[in-house]
Amino acid sequence: MTSIERTAYPRFKRLITARELHVFFTPSEEERAWVEGAADSDEHQLALLLALKSYQRMGCFPKAHDVPDQVMEFVRRAAELPEGTLPVYGSERTAKSQRSMVRQRCGMRYDGPAARALAGETMRIEAASKNNPADLINIALEKLVEAGLEIPRFSTLEALASTVRARVNEEILAGIRERMTEDERVRLLSLVDVVGLDGKTLFNVLKHNPGRATWSNFKRLKSHLTWVDGLGETGKWLEGVAAGKVADFAGEAEAQDAATLKDYTARRRVALIACLAAKARMRARDDLTTMFCKRMAGKAKKAREELEEIRRRQQEIMETLVANYRTLLQQVDVGGPAQTARAKAAALTKQALDALEGLDEESSASEAARKLEGRVSPALLTLAEGLVVQANGLASLTAAVEGLGGFDAQYAQIERVSGGVRSTRSTSPRSPRT
Repeated sequence: MTSIERTAYPRFKRLITARELHVFFTPSEEERAWVEGAADSDEHQLALLLALKSYQRMGCFPKAHDVPDQVMEFVRRAAELPEGTLPVYGSERTAKSQRSMVRQRCGMRYDGPAARALAGETMRIEAASKNNPADLINIALEKLVEAGLEIPRFSTLEALASTVRARVNEEILAGIRERMTEDERVRLLSLVDVVGLDGKTLFNVLKHNPGRATWSNFKRLKSHLTWVDGLGETGKWLEGVAAGKVADFAGEAEAQDAATLKDYTARRRVALIACLAAKARMRARDDLTTMFCKRMAGKAKKAREELEEIRRRQQEIMETLVANYRTLLQQVDVGGPAQTARAKAAALTKQALDALEGLDEESSASEAARKLEGRVSPALLTLAEGLVVQANGLASLTAAVEGLGGFDAQYAQIERVSGGVRSTRSTSPRSPRT
């Protein structure tokens, strides 16, 4: 049964605010005058006024016991009727007469057959895409109000919605069965039969849970999708059926187990399983895609972490190489050991050359001895000292490189940064070590 609270069927609220009372149930002077002219007693006037204001608010006549005392007392005071006055009809004929007057005043007409026919046709059309009785009742209420027809009682609409929905659902399920081949129907009906010694059925396989996004689950889910696809062309079976109806039928089947599903007729059972198979197929594809995305996201995350580690190591190497380069620059910069040694070696060499000025390759030993005043050794020692100083300047650079880990270590760092695959020693020219 459908709860009236789940529908838009007009009814009195359990709690009515003072504002609602004043807005919807305060009679105007014209309405009070109309009631006084139409009813001959205080009880009939209160009954007629309650019927008028209730009909204006809800579009139907509530039963006398459904009108809250709060509303009745408010209308009595607003109409300035004596305290203790109750809405009483002298006879059923009087009650019908008052309802007719209210309908005429509100411009509505009472036509039970027309209202039921309109509601039934509306529900039949909407039941092709909606399965909730409350939704069918709500849409029927809208059409009745638009047509200016008095709303039937809720029990009438509820019974009508149940009947129409059952008829439409059976037509839809029959269409699904007709679009299936005999082999497909037999295959689906066999899913509820027990297979193997474990007492399980293949029907439960349709409710497959993909589990965590592991590689083994991914392969199992792929196999599950292949099995579901092999059940038949679900798209062909459900052609023209609204997605909402398919979901509702599949939900009905999924809520059952194999034993309770056997209580259904074979005609209804095969159609419901067909809807569940379509849902399982769609869910398997969605789960497979989701699991693939999760797997790829995990791979991407791991790759980002590895890339970040590579960047960190490269940054460390770059910082080391920059520091090493700074050290070498300091060695050869002005005021550094290499420049100092170079300047001193140049000065000593100049002294030796000054002492030998005027001599060339053709000069004899006697000319060289006369030029040097018989002191050859001091000039040679000065030249030798200049060469030693120059060699020491180069040695300071070599020592600096060795202090940074050696040439091999520096070439290896450069190779890691540049990404080269060939050995630096075989591609880069290197000076002989001293």
